[in-house]
Order: sequence, then C-alpha cells, then structure tokens
Amino acid sequence: MDQNKPGKRIVSASAVIPARRERVYSLIANYRDGHPRILPKQFSNLMVEQGGVGAGTVIRFQMSMFGMKRTLRAAISEPQPGSVLVETYLDGNGAVTTFTVSPGNAPADSNVTITTELPVRSGFLGRIEGTISTWLLRPLYVKELENLARVSTGPFGA
Repeated sequence: MDQNKPGKRIVSASAVIPARRERVYSLIANYRDGHPRILPKQFSNLMVEQGGVGAGTVIRFQMSMFGMKRTLRAAISEPQPGSVLVETYLDGNGAVTTFTVSPGNAPADSNVTITTELPVRSGFLGRIEGTISTWLLRPLYVKELENLARVSTGPFGA
C-alpha cells in the first residue's frame, strides 16, 4: 500500500502470521533476541543502546542499499502496548516505522503491518523519491514478514 501526503510517502506491507498475537508482538518488541532474527540481510549490526524490550529502547543499526551502508538510530515507543510499536528515527529527517499486530480471523493467527512514513520533497523530485522509497523498502518489509512467520512458528529459542 502506498499513499501520498504532501511532503510524506507511506510504504507498507501486511501479512497474516500463523501465530498468536502475543508471541508475534513479543518477537518484534524484543530488540535483543527477537527482532534481530526477523530482519532481512540488508539490516545489520543491530545494537541496543538503551533498554531492549519495547518502550524506552534505543537502537542503532546499519542498512545496506546499492553497496552503501547507512547507520540509523531509533527510539522505540509503544502507543498501544501489545498491539502497536513505533520506531522513530533520530537522525532528524522525521521518518517513522510502525509495527501493528492485531488478532487474525483464526484464533492462532495475527495480522501484521509494517508501515514507514518518510519525508519527501514536493513536486517532481518528491515523486521520484517516493517511488524509489517504495521500490526499495516494500520488498524488505515483505521479507521481514516472511521471516517473522518462520521465526514465530518455530521454537522460541530457535
């Protein structure tokens, strides 16, 4: 799903995960043991600077694209603990990634959506930035959701 807002681009991906909401959310919120196991290979060197689980956690990680690595830092909040977790990037550009976990139609399923809101320039350059952002990020989120499904259905320590 992609939406345009003035100065913003929204990139998201969703999936039904065959595991209970509590288990899925706990994997996402645990930046020491759970979250690193669901990240695609383009994300590396996830370090916990503060906290480690849920709200109050501060992380640093690297993201590789086109052979270049960029280091990012994010503060974690939980506007709805157990359902919504937000990574607010601290580099000052205003980007925010939200993980939303809700019960699925079956009792043992969860609906998970990863959404990033990115600032983009207005006009033609903004449309190009938005298109490239979607082209780069959406496949990463699809892979992250696939990894989440695999990890959440296996043994918790696996």
